[in-house]
Amino acid sequence: MPLARPLIALAALLALAGCGFGVGPRPALRSMAQEGFWQRLSQLCGSAHAGRMVEGTDSVFARNRLVMHVRDCSAAEVRIGFAIGPDASRTWVVRKLPGRLALSHDVAGEAVTGYGGVTRTAGTADRQDFAADTFTARLLPPAASNVWSLEIDPGRTFAYTVGRPGVQRRFRLEFDLRRTAAAPAPE
Repeated sequence: MPLARPLIALAALLALAGCGFGVGPRPALRSMAQEGFWQRLSQLCGSAHAGRMVEGTDSVFARNRLVMHVRDCSAAEVRIGFAIGPDASRTWVVRKLPGRLALSHDVAGEAVTGYGGVTRTAGTADRQDFAADTFTARLLPPAASNVWSLEIDPGRTFAYTVGRPGVQRRFRLEFDLRRTAAAPAPE
């Protein structure tokens, strides 16, 4: 009998621990603005949308169809596949970290991958800015001062922007949330 009580308690703890299996922890964010942004991003899960380059001069982006596909959503991570014409090798990954958000760029089959940044301010529910992290500064020294921005105007537009403080040139893509598009197959 004395051994039965601890075994019952252990069994109860294991049963409770199993209740959240597969859900994962939900890191606390810096602010309600970041929580609001995360909710807006999560609401896009499963949808794909066509876009266009509205700032920048990269001819690859100008002459090809652009599609983003918000997929693989969990409590701590949202993966957004990004296709440029037939090339679906890119994925933007937004993660919840304690007190902030992080954005990384996964490029399948490339040596330069995993670069990105973290939020340094609370941002807004509409926009989060990700300043280049130390990994990015080492991997891509010219991108050490990059700031990537994600914007969500619910029901209207999702925007991805890259800029550098002190540099006039920017790169901006906008995706139409009013219409869905065929989702590209991930590579």
